[in-house]
Amino acid sequence: MRGFDDFLNGLLEECARDAGEDVDTFVARAVATQMVANLRFAQHPSINELLAHLSDVGVFATTSMPDVSAQINDPDRLAALHRTGLLDSPREEVYDRITRAAASALDAPFALVSLVDVDRQFFKSVAGAQHTSPEERQTPLERSMCQYAVANGAALVLEDARIDPIFKNHPAVRDGTMVAYLGIPLMNTAGNAIGTLCVYDTKPRLWTTGHVQVLRDFAALAAERIFGPEK
Repeated sequence: MRGFDDFLNGLLEECARDAGEDVDTFVARAVATQMVANLRFAQHPSINELLAHLSDVGVFATTSMPDVSAQINDPDRLAALHRTGLLDSPREEVYDRITRAAASALDAPFALVSLVDVDRQFFKSVAGAQHTSPEERQTPLERSMCQYAVANGAALVLEDARIDPIFKNHPAVRDGTMVAYLGIPLMNTAGNAIGTLCVYDTKPRLWTTGHVQVLRDFAALAAERIFGPEK
């Protein structure tokens, strides 16, 4: 690479090999990741357009992610989700209090109550980001980390997803949106997970058993509010 000496070029080639990419692809993704980070920090209005374009041209193309469509499309799970009536609903302070408290307790910059539908995830509550309208509070399912906690019906704990052999390929990890993630599924008494309460960070985190238990407790509060007496 122009401007790099032999030492830097050698390290660059090694990093690209470790990522399973050629040097050009590795450099393109690194530059794109920095562009995304800069625009996100500046709250630039073109950030979503940039992310969509990078995905379209394949810079952040997803590979080797597990197929959990059978679990996500399970009729009983979807029926439980739709019975809540929460999809596309306005934000409510009762859920916002939970996400704010979870973010504060775990010292995380972001927390979500995320509902996982067939082709998207909808955020009933968001702490750490200024999303107000229903249109802003959703992403395509391919960008959902929460779908994997939902599909497995268990906590998903990622301390540094960039080095995880599976989740390093996730679009939100590849574009730098998410590095550390901790999510607890929101389940009814029948065992149907409709979404998660999660926290995440843009830098690595060491999630302890204490962190997991605290988030479980907050998730139980959210589930009690969602499902009412059946929970």
